[in-house]
Amino acid sequence: MMLIVDGLFIGEIRILEATGHRTGLFKEPVERATVSRLGLVGDHQADRRYHGGPEKALHQYAPDHYSRIAERFPTAAVHAAPGGLGENLSSAGMTEQTVCIGDRYRLGEKVELEISQPRTPCAKINQRFGEDDLARFVLDERITGWYYRVLQEGAVERGAAITLQARPNPELTLDYFWTVVNQHRPDPQDLQALADAVGLTESWVKRLRNRVAFLKRT
Repeated sequence: MMLIVDGLFIGEIRILEATGHRTGLFKEPVERATVSRLGLVGDHQADRRYHGGPEKALHQYAPDHYSRIAERFPTAAVHAAPGGLGENLSSAGMTEQTVCIGDRYRLGEKVELEISQPRTPCAKINQRFGEDDLARFVLDERITGWYYRVLQEGAVERGAAITLQARPNPELTLDYFWTVVNQHRPDPQDLQALADAVGLTESWVKRLRNRVAFLKRT
């Protein structure tokens, strides 16, 4: 199956009506965009402590998952469409079961990206959709989406080909990552294997190593 960029999304900072919190969740589709080390030019994040930056420059979410969200949360179905969870990229056929930590992809002729970590859903998606359990559902179902770091900047447009360039961790799909991490007491060896993954962000490496140490103590 040929993978292509089905959707590109950018957004300004807006206010969540339910809480008054600032958010960059609301995205609008664009036909083309410039990719910089910090993400799509023109896209904005409200809280840079948890979103954005070079290690989480772009967020991709599988469009395949929105039907599951709409089925589980019918009253939120109007928002359950690509861009709805604040993603920048959308491509049918790419899911947590088919991509791995450290995967490197080329978009079009120039842009190169590397999967750096899964996305951890935050409470603001609950507020965006008006559903208190949405973030937990997304995490429990392991349909969180993922982040990229940008290896090569450039322009990309909707319809551009997505080509896998390297897969250093073929056994570490994002689905497997969450399967291990979500366990109450996972095998420390499994956690260590995740921590050793080529390309994983340092924040996750530290978090996983700390958990390994805790499990070995207890």
